Amino acid sequence: MGLDGLRGLAALYVVLFHCWLYTFPGYPDSSAPPWLKGLMFGRLAVVFFLVLSGFSLAISPARHGWRSGGVAQFLRRRAWRILPPYWAALAMSLIVSWFVVPASHFGPPTARSVLVFGLVAQDMITAPTPNGAFWSIGVEAELYLLFPLLLFVRRRSSAAVLVACVTLPVIVRGLIAPDATPVESDNWLAPHLAPVFVAGMVGAGVVAARDRVRSLPWGGFAALAAVPVLALGVVKGSVWTVNHYFWIDLAAAPAMTMLIAAGATGRPAMLLRLLTTRPIRSLGDFSYSLYLIHLPVVMAVIRRVAPHFVSPGLPTFWFTLALALPVSVLGAWLFSQVFEMPFKRNRSWKTLRQRLCQKPGEG
Repeated sequence: MGLDGLRGLAALYVVLFHCWLYTFPGYPDSSAPPWLKGLMFGRLAVVFFLVLSGFSLAISPARHGWRSGGVAQFLRRRAWRILPPYWAALAMSLIVSWFVVPASHFGPPTARSVLVFGLVAQDMITAPTPNGAFWSIGVEAELYLLFPLLLFVRRRSSAAVLVACVTLPVIVRGLIAPDATPVESDNWLAPHLAPVFVAGMVGAGVVAARDRVRSLPWGGFAALAAVPVLALGVVKGSVWTVNHYFWIDLAAAPAMTMLIAAGATGRPAMLLRLLTTRPIRSLGDFSYSLYLIHLPVVMAVIRRVAPHFVSPGLPTFWFTLALALPVSVLGAWLFSQVFEMPFKRNRSWKTLRQRLCQKPGEG
């Protein structure tokens, strides 16, 4: 399957987005050249991550009657997989934000930041951020807690009922209070983003479906579903699109889900060949680490290094791509070898200790 490749490309786009975002002021009405506008939609890449997360987590339950295999076991595995690299990245981000460059204009992190982000509670409690990319980790953590309940609803009813349960409240809120729709800097984003996570869960049913369903042209369906969203963005403009992410997130989720289904079922073959090439597959292997650590690197280059060598604007952007992009990718690979892969390859402290104590050459 090409899911890792999709994950890697999405993470790479987020890096490019932040190189663009912190180089050109005025977002979303940016001072960047118009031909770089394609880099301004980093939020949609994070939404794609959430759809992909729901899809990946639901593949096994979809094949087993939508059963989770145990709530406690699921949550323990998620914590084991997500928290160690996150906490290591949090420590790195705190150091960079305190001693190199603040992560936001609200100032450096505080003791409150350490507590809130350490508990992965940043979507519920406001605190100065040590890393602007961490907002989505708090959202994911809440959705993981909801996942067993979402599976229960899917098992006892239908995909349509599950989608309606999480989507209708969001639509009602948007219609009643259109001026209060959330963005990244707000708290309590999980309820708004639950529908895109659930879209991925529902899409996982394709993997467990009959061959006739699996063989459908999901890539073509994804392109068709994306056309109205893209057309709206072109007609209304990029600034309008960013200011209306509340609705764009929901509108883009079906196309994202079907694209992921296409990657998971290997159709079209050209897409699968692209996603399974060695560079993209390798990038997908450590995409979580890349997402976690790239922003402090990008900000340090833009705010502390680039001013000594190039002028603001486009020269800084090219300088950042040339320096921060490879440093982020290489640094993320090294970071993953220490803080992510050991927890990805081993399911418990016992097996991890055994692997670490294993002598070279032992099986």
